[in-house]
Amino acid sequence: MSEIRVGLIGYGTAGAYFHAPLIHATPGLRLAAVVTRDPARQAEVAARYGAAGVADVRELWGRSDLVVVASPNRTHVSMAAAAIAEGLPVVVDKPVARTAEEARELVRLAEAAGVMLTVFQNRRWDGDFRTVRRLIAEGRLGDVLRYESRFERWRPVPKGGWRETGGAEEIGGLLYDLGSHLIDQALQLFGPAHEVYCESDVRRAGVASDDDTFVALRHAGGVRSHLWAGSLAAQSGPRLRVLGSAGAFVKYGMDVQEERLRAGLTPDSPGFGEDEESRWGLLGADGDARPVPTEPGAYLDFYREVERALREGAPPPVEPRGAIDTLAVIEAAHLSATQRMVVHLG
Repeated sequence: MSEIRVGLIGYGTAGAYFHAPLIHATPGLRLAAVVTRDPARQAEVAARYGAAGVADVRELWGRSDLVVVASPNRTHVSMAAAAIAEGLPVVVDKPVARTAEEARELVRLAEAAGVMLTVFQNRRWDGDFRTVRRLIAEGRLGDVLRYESRFERWRPVPKGGWRETGGAEEIGGLLYDLGSHLIDQALQLFGPAHEVYCESDVRRAGVASDDDTFVALRHAGGVRSHLWAGSLAAQSGPRLRVLGSAGAFVKYGMDVQEERLRAGLTPDSPGFGEDEESRWGLLGADGDARPVPTEPGAYLDFYREVERALREGAPPPVEPRGAIDTLAVIEAAHLSATQRMVVHLG
């Protein structure tokens, strides 16, 4: 293939601000068609990317060599399964499914069809996460004892939309949304979780799904992860705080890539993923902590690796079985919050 034609299902926040610009900036990929019923969005994808705006997913199959599912969460499984049935490789936005069993079935379908299936866990390419992973690998923290990670916002007035107002059938709420990233990152760093504890609340009027959630994990190796996702954090805690036997690493502020994508910057522009020096984290102990340059964020690497997987047979950027593990923890967290108990995983 001289180019890989990409069909994108959905042009809301995920499609418009993440997938479309990343696909467009990846050599070897071409955004060929976008499924959206909104005439204004159809005109936008045509003007910005030269892509066809189509109203029905069935119009996508003959135009695509790769399908990206960025539609509402409740449609992820059905849309991905339909693409797989057409013999097309698939990228699915997180969460890939509502349950671990639904995700396992998608994996079985993809394996039987002989097509690639991967999940858009883009925050594995956040600069702060890449920095922590490097520091751990280099042994600069010693033995990690406790890992704290936060995605907190100050959003006292709900924005509306299915993520906040939909019930369980919409697979909304922060545990599935930001929690999918927080849990995935923790499992990537420290391996399987054997114990899960969760506190989950709905704090704002008019919201149907959790908007204030805390998850505690005990990993197989003994590390404890404490993870927060909230919409009522008027003053944010540290984005990351990692305590080790040889020192600690503390960093404030979110990865810069989402902000820059929303501002219309292209992901292949110089310095796109680079953090400002004032936002670097501190490594060491009180009285002797020094700034550590943040690794550049690299969301574009996800689609570069997708292109290599399709063209060269390289592994996909995210092994979908890892997404199954994340969903198993999310299910355990829901059970923990409902029953007010610690859930043990095998």
